[in-house]
Amino acid sequence: MSNPTAPSETMESAPQTDLASGSKSWLNPRSRWLIGLGAVGLLLAVGVPILQTRLAAQPVVTADASGNSLLVVETLTVTVVDSYSVSRAYTGEIAALRSSDLGFTRGGELVQVLVSEGDLVSAGQPLAQLDTQNLLTQRRQLEAQLAEAQARLLELERGARQEDIAAAQAKVRDIESQLQLQQQQRSRREYLYAEGAISREQLDEFAFGAETLEARLDRAKSNLDELLNGTRPEQVAAQQAVVQQLEASIVDVDINLNKSTLKAPFDGIVSAQEADEGVVVGAGQSVVRLVESKAPEARIGMPDSAASTLKPGLPVTVSLGSEQYAATVKSVLPEVDSDTRTQMVVFQLEPGAIARLSPGETARVELSETISTSGLWVPTQALTQDIRGLWSAYTLVPGEADAGEDRFIVEAQSLEILHQESDRVLERGTLQAGDRIVADGVHRLVPGQQVRPLD
Repeated sequence: MSNPTAPSETMESAPQTDLASGSKSWLNPRSRWLIGLGAVGLLLAVGVPILQTRLAAQPVVTADASGNSLLVVETLTVTVVDSYSVSRAYTGEIAALRSSDLGFTRGGELVQVLVSEGDLVSAGQPLAQLDTQNLLTQRRQLEAQLAEAQARLLELERGARQEDIAAAQAKVRDIESQLQLQQQQRSRREYLYAEGAISREQLDEFAFGAETLEARLDRAKSNLDELLNGTRPEQVAAQQAVVQQLEASIVDVDINLNKSTLKAPFDGIVSAQEADEGVVVGAGQSVVRLVESKAPEARIGMPDSAASTLKPGLPVTVSLGSEQYAATVKSVLPEVDSDTRTQMVVFQLEPGAIARLSPGETARVELSETISTSGLWVPTQALTQDIRGLWSAYTLVPGEADAGEDRFIVEAQSLEILHQESDRVLERGTLQAGDRIVADGVHRLVPGQQVRPLD
C-alpha cells in the first residue's frame, strides 16, 4: 500500500501556478497565511492613528442630564474702547546734499593737490595750490616802493631840518654878498664909461650879471621861506595818497595769493580729483569735487493732520529699503503743497548714514496715529460672514429656566468692521459692551444652537 501522506507532501513541495499571471509560485499555503497576517497588522498600525486624529478633530460634545448633546465653546466678554491707534507710512526722498566742483578764481600752474579721493575734509582746509612765485616777487617790489613813500611822507609831516634851514640861510647871504660886490663894480664901470674909458658893451656885461644875482637871491630867499614855514598840507595829502595806493596794491596781491590756495567751503568728502600737478588750469576749471558730509536729510510730505503732531527734536525711524536709520524731526515747513495738499517735514538722519545714502533715494517713515471712535475689539476667529457683505458674531444668551446654568443659546449679532489689525477687528453694531461671545470655532454653530461655555 502506498503512504497516504505522500501525495500531500508532494503537492506542498510542488510549484503552484499563478492563475492571474501564469507564472509559478514557490509559496506554500502556510507562508501565504503569514504574509496576509502581516498585511493586516500594517493596516491597523497606519489606520488607527488616522482614525484617532479624525476623532480628535471633532468638536468637544457633552451630554446634559436628559441625554441631549451640548457643544463646548470658548467664550470672552467684549468691552468698549473710545479710540484706537493705526500705523501709517509716508514716503519721500533723501534731500540732495551739497556737492561742488571746486576750482580756482585765477589761472595758473597747479603745483600741488593736497587731498585724495575719499578723504574727509573740514571747512577751510586747503585742497590744492597754484604757483605763486610771480606774485611773491611783485609783492616785494610793492613793499619797497611803500617804504620809500612812507619815508617821504614822514619827512613832509615833520618839516625841514635845522641843517637845511641853516644851509639855505648861508646861500642867501652868499648871494647877497655877490650881488653887493657886483653892484659896486657896476658903479665903477658906469664912472669909467662916463669918462670914456670903457665901451658900452663892457658896462652892459656888469649890468646883466647884477640882474642874474638878484634873481638867484630871490629864489634862495623863497627856498628859505619855504623851509621856515614848513610843508604845505597839499603836499602831505598827495604823499598820503601815494602811500594808500601802494598799500592797496599789496592787498590786491595778497588776495591773489590767497586765491592761489583752493580751500573747502564746507565739511565734506572728496569724491573726485579732476586735475593733476603740472597742469595749467584756467579760472573756474574744476580741480576737486566735494560732497557734503553733514547728516543727510529726508524730506517727506504728510497731511497737515499728521504733520501738526510732529515737533522738532522728536525721534523717529526712517526706512530706506531694508535698512532703518535713527532720525529726528528737524522742521515742519509751513507751506502746504497746492497739488498734493501736504506739508513737507524735514527729518535729520544720523551722520553715519552719509556713506550709505544717495540723494534722491526713497525714504519712508511710519507714524502711529490715534483715531477717536467708539467700538469693540473682536478676534477674527469669532467672526462669521453674514448676508449683504456684513459680518456677525455669536453671543451667548441664557436658555430656558429649567435648562441649567451651564446651558446657553447662541444668537447672531450683526457687525460693521471699522478697522482691522493682525488677528482682531474693531467693530460696531448690535453687539453691546459686556456681551459674552463665542471666541473660536464659529463655523460649527448655527443660530439657536445650545452650547456650554468652556470653564
